[in-house]
Order: sequence, then C-alpha cells, then structure tokens
Amino acid sequence: MIAKSVQTTEIAQTPHQLDVRKLYDKESAQVMHITLHPGQALKPHITPVDVFFYVLEGTPEIQVGDEFITFEKDTLIESPKDIIHCLYNKSDAIARILVVKAPKPGAPAKLV
Repeated sequence: MIAKSVQTTEIAQTPHQLDVRKLYDKESAQVMHITLHPGQALKPHITPVDVFFYVLEGTPEIQVGDEFITFEKDTLIESPKDIIHCLYNKSDAIARILVVKAPKPGAPAKLV
C-alpha cells in the first residue's frame, strides 16, 4: 500500500506559483491538491486531457469554458479536454480542491 499525506507532500513548481501538491502521478492519471487562500487564483489554462475538480473545502469559483460558477464543498465539476478552465477563491476563507487529470497529460497545460 502507498499512502501520501497532503501536509508532507512538497509543493510542486508550476506556472501558477501556488500551493499545488502532486498526490498521484502515473501514466493513467494525475491527482493534485490545490489550496487557494482568499484572493488567490490559478492562471486560466487549457489541458489536453479531461479534468475534474472535487471541492474539499471552501466555495471556489470555477471557470469551465464561458461558465463561472461558485461551488460548495463535496461537489464534483467536470472540465472536458481542450477547453479553458480556472479556479478562483473570491471568498474570505481557504478553498481546497482536488484536481484529477486522466490520463496524465503528455504535454503541459497551455496558459491563456
């Protein structure tokens, strides 16, 4: 069995320069844990694979294509490949989101 703790996983170097931690990184999928403090956001980007977001804590606003919707915890949001998406924390509290990409992208995300 392999187990990883968010607290002991190093922050990954990404173009977003935020608290992004890779919890799972295999050819079949990639899983990241993102913590957004109030006012933080990812840079809008496009990935070449399907992505889904699972809100663990807080109420982040999530952009998929032209839609911007605020979601509560315990919500799963799908984003198809090759479409712009982004995560924003416009609230006063921390937001934590689990991001799953399947399969693992063969190329980096394209910043928009």
